[in-house]
Amino acid sequence: METVIEIVRIKQVTKKRSAKHLLNRISAPFIAAEILRKEIGDEDREVFMVLCLNTKHEVIAIYRCHVGSINATIVHPREVFKAALLNNSTSIVVGHNHPSSDVTPSREDITMTQRLVEAGKILGVTVLDSLVVGSTSNFTSLKEKGYL
Repeated sequence: METVIEIVRIKQVTKKRSAKHLLNRISAPFIAAEILRKEIGDEDREVFMVLCLNTKHEVIAIYRCHVGSINATIVHPREVFKAALLNNSTSIVVGHNHPSSDVTPSREDITMTQRLVEAGKILGVTVLDSLVVGSTSNFTSLKEKGYL
């Protein structure tokens, strides 16, 4: 006799947090960069974040996707889009910090962003921007640099 396993529910575990960033409308990269900087700008390791947005580009969830090492983080599209799909997001803004505060995107940052954009097209979730933030107000938008 064969055993068949059926998934009966997918559960998202959430953490209560201040709603200070939720429902902020992301109308420009600096708004998303400020949210990310406040969340991860002072981290001593690279942290990859996903801002999940609704149809009005308002932040409906913030997801800490991965914590890496001092100069690298591994990001897989399935982990990035898991949060977006569970929150019924129509678009996302992704970003990570550079603990060195040098916000110049690496070749890996650019490649990863392009991979996420392609995955998002398949899933119907638009990647609006990919940001690299530092501990001060400096940041780089890969969209503004022409990589999206």
